[in-house]
Amino acid sequence: MASNAPETKERGKLTKRDISRLGMRSLFNQSAMNYERMQADGWTLAMLPALKKIYKDDKEGLANAMGANLQFINTNNYAAPLLLGLEASLEEHGEKRSTIDGLRIALFGPLAGIGDAITWFTILPIVAGITASFAKQGSILGPLVFFLVYVALFFARIPIAQLGYNAGTKAISKIRENSAIVSHAASILGCTVIGGLIATYVQISVKTKIPVSAGHTISIQSQFFDRIFPNILPLGYTFLLYWLLKKKNVSPVILILATFVLAIVLSWLGVL
Repeated sequence: MASNAPETKERGKLTKRDISRLGMRSLFNQSAMNYERMQADGWTLAMLPALKKIYKDDKEGLANAMGANLQFINTNNYAAPLLLGLEASLEEHGEKRSTIDGLRIALFGPLAGIGDAITWFTILPIVAGITASFAKQGSILGPLVFFLVYVALFFARIPIAQLGYNAGTKAISKIRENSAIVSHAASILGCTVIGGLIATYVQISVKTKIPVSAGHTISIQSQFFDRIFPNILPLGYTFLLYWLLKKKNVSPVILILATFVLAIVLSWLGVL
């Protein structure tokens, strides 16, 4: 019977130490933050030692893996090791590039939400509130306990990376058997997350009003655009940028700068 496993060159095997190192290198995620690809450069830097060991002398495979990791990604820095470990296990076992990329794209958004909720909105605020009361009373326990919790979160990257790697290793057979379904589902989830981000963060509202008679005006936004299609301007502007990016090969940096300029000028003129 033919094997379902993809044909690949012999790959290097990662050790527990490699995964621990991967977890600590997740600190690099924020090292080259930029508007075009967010954490992509730092993410690739964190993955690089593991990728080099996996691909060994396969320079083409290494180049493809690095190119894939250099695509847009932005997630919670404490949850990132989980996804790094999962990706490393898939790379090690020679999974399809579409499956690896699809899972990474689909999961970074939900992990960002979960990670932010657990760390920035739950653990650290609660600990800060409790320890601040100790510090206010002059107790050394206040800053000491907060420091210890922060250090614990810092080193928690190692077991979190191990958890992601082990989860990926155990799920390899299922992923391989259902690679087409996994890729399709991951793509749908990724598009849903990106769509939610667009609806949340892209906001355009026309302030201009048209005078009809004395003391009566018509709001272009609420009485025209919103009645035709709510949020039609953010949607239209997003598709315009996508068209310029994909079809006209306009640089993302130029589109970002143009957006800044338009926002400032139109806001100053009182249009938006």
